[in-house]
Amino acid sequence: MLPGSGEEAEGGPKDSHVPAQNPEGKWDEAKAFYDNLSSTKKPKSPKPQNAITIAVSSRALFLMEEEQRIYKEKGLEEYVRYQLDHENEPLKPGAAFPFVKALEAVNSHLRRLYPDSEDLFDIVLMTNNHAQVGVRLINTINHYNLFIERFCMTGGNSPIGYLKAYHTNLYLSSDAEKVQEAIEEGIAAATIFSPSHNVAINEDQLRVAFDGDAVLFSDESEKIVKEHGLDMFFEHEKAYENKPLAQGPLKCFLEALGKLQKKFYHKGMRMNCPIRTYLVTARSAASCGARALKTLRSWGLETDEALFLAGAPKGPLLERIRPHIFFDDQMFHVEGAQEMGTIAAHVPYGVAQKHKHTPKNATSSAK
Repeated sequence: MLPGSGEEAEGGPKDSHVPAQNPEGKWDEAKAFYDNLSSTKKPKSPKPQNAITIAVSSRALFLMEEEQRIYKEKGLEEYVRYQLDHENEPLKPGAAFPFVKALEAVNSHLRRLYPDSEDLFDIVLMTNNHAQVGVRLINTINHYNLFIERFCMTGGNSPIGYLKAYHTNLYLSSDAEKVQEAIEEGIAAATIFSPSHNVAINEDQLRVAFDGDAVLFSDESEKIVKEHGLDMFFEHEKAYENKPLAQGPLKCFLEALGKLQKKFYHKGMRMNCPIRTYLVTARSAASCGARALKTLRSWGLETDEALFLAGAPKGPLLERIRPHIFFDDQMFHVEGAQEMGTIAAHVPYGVAQKHKHTPKNATSSAK
């Protein structure tokens, strides 16, 4: 706990070497004090304003189906008691676990190349669990040797109000309502689902796949399709080919990934960069692909691969890519990805949300 938080001042032993207070805003002073106390065996956490912060809920990171059943059937007190009784029993990995491990692998590369840089991923465990459950979560994190130092446990209250305070760049949960809240607050967010079966995922390269419209881009073009059909859509995209699309809810996350990719490129690692991004879109290349690519170019962004499927199913391509996460605004594509063993995340944004449904094989893995 950082000095000056207010909690150490009440009834705790006083240490003449510990400053009684740090005035609000003196982050550097507090951070230096904490770093001096920290073990040298673990890397230091970056300052929140410098990091790319990924907020992940406890049930996104770990499987807690039995715990959730107890909560629903027996109530909060029995749920907390069960967690306390099993606090030395590690939870099993959840849907977001491979993604988080890949983020940490990228951090290891960055720390070797740029020892003094704080341009790193920082994972925050963001959960509405009560603090009594914290010991089990900490024990599980240590069991898997994960580097997660920041927790936000809100005791039943919504954690959404804390996301901006943590400088969150991406929020992953399975509570669709909370994800919707985050999107409405202007925070990149998605509801993550476990695949129907597990497949091997590359452990040395973070792979992130994005749909285009209503994910990286606005839903402007999808509205044309819904209201006027494909022919009008093709005419519209041709007429506005050189006009960039407005940004979608996850554009800022692609931007953050691109920032880190460039750090590897500067070290001559473009061809073996430990981050790889994919645009996987139902658009057809010849009829409406140019506007998508020109939009990315106008933002100073790119994806390593662009796959234009012209309406074909995305699942088989995703099975080949094997991303750590795939973002799409349509549950139909999320479901297809799940069936092929892909960890998929639904972005509740745009006109497609008028026709929402739950994937038939979904196993929600976060809250």
